[in-house]
Amino acid sequence: MPTSAELIDWDRQHYWHAFTQMAEYTPLVIERAEGVWLYDVEGNRYLDGISSMWCNLYGHRHPKIDAAIRNQLDQVAHATSLGMATVPAIQLAKRLAELAPGDLNHVFFGSDGSSAVEAAIKIAFQYWQQHEYPQPKKQRFIALGEAYHGDTLGSASVGGIDRFNAMFQPLLFDVIRLPIPDREKLPAGADASYYLAELDRVLSAEHETIAAMVIEPCIQAAAGMIFHPAGYLHGVRELTRKYNVLLIADEIVTGCGRIGKMSACELEGVVPDLLCLGKSLSGGYLPISATIATSEIYQAFLGTAASARSFRHGHTYAGNPLAAAAALAALEITQDSGGAQDVSNRQEQLNELLANLERLPHVASTRRMGMIAAVELTPTGANAERYPVEMRIAYQICREALKRGLWLRPLGDTLVIMPPLSITQDELTFFGEMLHDSIATVTANPLPPDQVAHLAGDD
Repeated sequence: MPTSAELIDWDRQHYWHAFTQMAEYTPLVIERAEGVWLYDVEGNRYLDGISSMWCNLYGHRHPKIDAAIRNQLDQVAHATSLGMATVPAIQLAKRLAELAPGDLNHVFFGSDGSSAVEAAIKIAFQYWQQHEYPQPKKQRFIALGEAYHGDTLGSASVGGIDRFNAMFQPLLFDVIRLPIPDREKLPAGADASYYLAELDRVLSAEHETIAAMVIEPCIQAAAGMIFHPAGYLHGVRELTRKYNVLLIADEIVTGCGRIGKMSACELEGVVPDLLCLGKSLSGGYLPISATIATSEIYQAFLGTAASARSFRHGHTYAGNPLAAAAALAALEITQDSGGAQDVSNRQEQLNELLANLERLPHVASTRRMGMIAAVELTPTGANAERYPVEMRIAYQICREALKRGLWLRPLGDTLVIMPPLSITQDELTFFGEMLHDSIATVTANPLPPDQVAHLAGDD
């Protein structure tokens, strides 16, 4: 077996990490995990405060998911989805159709969130080209400012975060970009209609050329956990339906039980035309995602082989039976074994944690939906003022938290709180204490920009 020093050296020399400046990378090599805890090769342990990038829904080494994967290994580890199916993939498709709202009955599998959104974009485009009454001019998409939908070219095109997309702009297609509907930036006395008015204006003028609108329902995650005003999603659905434009709901972050519901769309009684799930779908165990379409959309892809109406898209490992088995087990935990209760049990404690953080002078605000929360940092506690970007204040706090046994990743000047739903009362107490002390320590004496060490990744 290689030593920890060898692994760290090989990591530096050979492993090219995503969103990471490798010239400044400091290795953190995880050897094992249990529950909410990660253990590195040097014996240190860290509470996984972001569920391993928002996907490890019920913690590491959950016995039900472990058993499902082991059992499936005795059957078949992989078989293609082209022209055949495996038992767990069929069962998962049926279960997702049962859990999805409305008539979202047809499941197209992919491997991750980017591929789910990519498939949805192509389905929406192809749908209008071969509709019973074709509308070939419908080729454009609406997306929101600061949106993040993935890193493939289609999903990146509908994304709106420059630090992810600017380099690749010549490769991306143009979209109609609307302002980010941030509930904290509404004018006094205004509601969701303030943002919906602009969407109405765009749709009334250009709906004949628009195939779909892509949206992260209720929370724009990578934008800094920006929460939309109540009623915005419902209004978007009404307007897109009014103007005959498809609605693609990207629930890669909010779906599968993280907020106490199977999807954020349920919070406002919305049924999108295409629903994208990923990340937590397998409990964070294996790569799998799903693009779920309504029966109306699915019908447009049916015909003879000669009609060329089938969906010309697919991935080698789509519907992988090991991943499908893990997903079935994770959904069983969510639906039948109290996953929603896990959210309910911890929400009040999380509220107390956030209230305690808000007493700190450099915490401007906190916000929460289910077990997704965010902490906004400013120099004075006033929302109008910001830290200099080069100070990387949230990164400094994450680095301090790591010393205290808490693993976090920042989004600009926002700290994300998204632990596994299996976190215990004592573990969440530890989370809150370590985060509180890390914020207090760093904001009392932050490093100047020229002394800030670089994060192993993009923030």
